[in-house]
Amino acid sequence: MRFVRKVLFGLGATALIVLIAIGLGTLVPRPIALMAASSNAGDLQERTRRVLILSNPIHTDIALPADPDVLVAFSFVSDAGLTLDHPGVFWVAFGWGGRSFYVETPTWADLKPSPVFNALTWDASVMHVRRAGDIPLELESVMPVDLSPDAFDRLLEGIGNSFQSKAGAVPQAIEGAAYDGHDIFFPAKGGFNAFAGCNVWTARMLREAGLRTGAWTSLPVTLNWSLQLHNQGKDR
Repeated sequence: MRFVRKVLFGLGATALIVLIAIGLGTLVPRPIALMAASSNAGDLQERTRRVLILSNPIHTDIALPADPDVLVAFSFVSDAGLTLDHPGVFWVAFGWGGRSFYVETPTWADLKPSPVFNALTWDASVMHVRRAGDIPLELESVMPVDLSPDAFDRLLEGIGNSFQSKAGAVPQAIEGAAYDGHDIFFPAKGGFNAFAGCNVWTARMLREAGLRTGAWTSLPVTLNWSLQLHNQGKDR
């Protein structure tokens, strides 16, 4: 019984520490680099670029509009077989995650122990690209964010730099890795684990665009809360 009590106490203490870390990670903002103000700030409201934060219970994507500059920046995706300049494509969604879990688990029914273990310890990372049609903004899983042109360009560059490639070469798709005919996977930079996961990457990309996020946003809900908390009335 004493052993059982110790185990239960340890589990309770661990859960409490995790809850405190999640709470502080949401409430305490992470600093962002100071950036020069735009010289034409007066008309930013008219020239904002909208991006979408797409959420499910455990993962977030960043959707960029399928505008000409986005299509040019990610032309290597089209060259790899997923044509982005395609009729009916309004958005291009990008997500970063662990290779085993992300590639091998398109639905919860496909969940296996090995990818879960890799996700909790260490795994190579991948970039997932999905083309999408019209996305209703009123969905609870969708958070629209309006950025200045400069901020949008920084976000575009940050996402592009997340793809892994050899020096002087364009990123190469992972052969045979896709959920359906509208997505594709590429090797990504960095390693994945439970503490530096997909939502932490999303937060880092948004900080590239000048947004403020919580210090550690491991869950979609904490990322969304921190964005709302730390960017109220903020010009982007």
